[in-house]
Amino acid sequence: MDGKTPLIVITGPTCSGKTGLALLLSRKYGVEVVSADSMQVYRYMDIATAKPTPDECLALPHHLIDVVNPDEQFNAGMFVRMAQERIGEIRAREKVPLVVGGTGLYIKALIYGLAPAPARSEKTRTALRSIIERRGLGHLESMLKRMDPDMASMIRKNDAVRVIRALEIIFETGQKPISLFMAHGFQNPTYVARIACIMPERDALYRDIDKRVLRMVETGLLDETRNLLEMGYREDLQSMETLAYRHVISHLRGEINLDEAIELIQRDTRRFAKRQITWMKARPDHKVFATIHKAYDEVSGWIEKAGTKR
Repeated sequence: MDGKTPLIVITGPTCSGKTGLALLLSRKYGVEVVSADSMQVYRYMDIATAKPTPDECLALPHHLIDVVNPDEQFNAGMFVRMAQERIGEIRAREKVPLVVGGTGLYIKALIYGLAPAPARSEKTRTALRSIIERRGLGHLESMLKRMDPDMASMIRKNDAVRVIRALEIIFETGQKPISLFMAHGFQNPTYVARIACIMPERDALYRDIDKRVLRMVETGLLDETRNLLEMGYREDLQSMETLAYRHVISHLRGEINLDEAIELIQRDTRRFAKRQITWMKARPDHKVFATIHKAYDEVSGWIEKAGTKR
C-alpha cells in the first residue's frame, strides 16, 4: 500500500449504521478505523456521542476517539494532522484504514485540505461574544441565518464556536463562509478516496434515531451528564452543548420532565441528521447506499484492491 492506494471512507448521517458496516468488514478483512466524528474525540462522553463499545473497539481498533478532554479545543486542522498520522501507521502495519464518521467537514478537509479562511480576529470575536452576553446566542444564530442560510443550516444549535467563526469570516472578508468552503472543491486531493455514504430511507432513519435516544437514557445518559458536571465541566462548553446534554441538564435542573427531555433530544437529532443528509447529497464524490448490506459488497471490493484479508 502506497500513497496511490485509495483511502476508504464510510460516512452517513447519525444512526445510519456506519460502525455496523465497519464491524462487518472487520470479520473478513484486516482493517482499522480512523474516526471522523467531531464529538467522539472527547473523553468521558460515551453514551451521548454513541461511541463504539469497549467490545467493539476490541474487535476492531478505533483511532481518534477519546483524544481530548471536554474543555480542550479540537478542530478540523487538528483532526487532519492526527488522521494523517494514524493512516500512515495503519498502512505501515499492512492493514487498511477505514475513515468512519459523519462529520463532513473533517472528511472533506482530510481529502482535499482545509479551505482558505482569514486568521482569527480577536477584535471581531470580542464584539460577537459581547452580543451573546447582551442578547444571547440565538441572536447571532439568527444573524448568520440571514447572512448565510446554507452555512447556518450546517451548524448545530447552540454551537457558539462555529457560529462566531462563520460570522467572523463574513465580517473580515465580506464573503459567505459557505462560498469559501464550496469553492474549495475537488482539485489536487491529498488522498484518492472511495467514499461510501449510507443513506437510509428517511422515516426508517428517524425511527432508529428515536430508538437510540431511548437506549441512551436506559444505559445511563443522565448519570453520564451528572458525572461530567461533577467533574467541573461547565454546561456552556462547546462539547457540553450537544444534542443530548443540554436537554438532560434542563431536566436535572427541574425545568423540564424526562419525557420532554427525550422528545427534545429526538427532535434535535432528527434535525441534525436532516442537515447532514443535505450536505452529503450535495457531494459528487459520495457513492450512496440505502443500507449497510448494499454497501458491503462494494466496500469489500475496495478493500481487496488495497490488498488485505484477515
